[in-house]
Order: sequence, then C-alpha cells, then structure tokens
Amino acid sequence: MAIVNYSVPDEVKTQFNRVFARENKSSVIARLMMQAVEERRAQKARAQAIDSILRRRRTQKPVSNSQIRAARIAGRP
Repeated sequence: MAIVNYSVPDEVKTQFNRVFARENKSSVIARLMMQAVEERRAQKARAQAIDSILRRRRTQKPVSNSQIRAARIAGRP
C-alpha cells in the first residue's frame, strides 16, 4: 500500500472529516480516486469517439432529405 500526501484547503478537510467521520478515510479517498480515474478514462473515450465520428463525416458525401426518408421507409417492417 502506498502513502500519498496532498494539500487541500482547510475548509475541504474540515467538511470531509465531518461528512466521513465514522468511515475509514483512506478507503473513502481510495474510492474517490478510482472514481476520478474512471471518469477521466470515460471522458477520453468519449472524446475519441467524437473525433472518430467527425473524421468519418469529413469523408462522406452529403445525403439529401429524400434519400434519408427513403432509407427510413425501406428499414421499416
């Protein structure tokens, strides 16, 4: 297990200690850090997906409204 030292504003520390008074603070911080890691990974994945979609859109020819309508009708049962 690693020891990590971070400086936080006194108000944040006070509120954290109050809210999590009866819990293992190391466990809470570890869980919050993992949530932050997962959130950042999800943000990167979303950004990559958006970039991929935008790259594809640059290479595709525009489609007319009538072509879109015909494709919708053809796809219906």
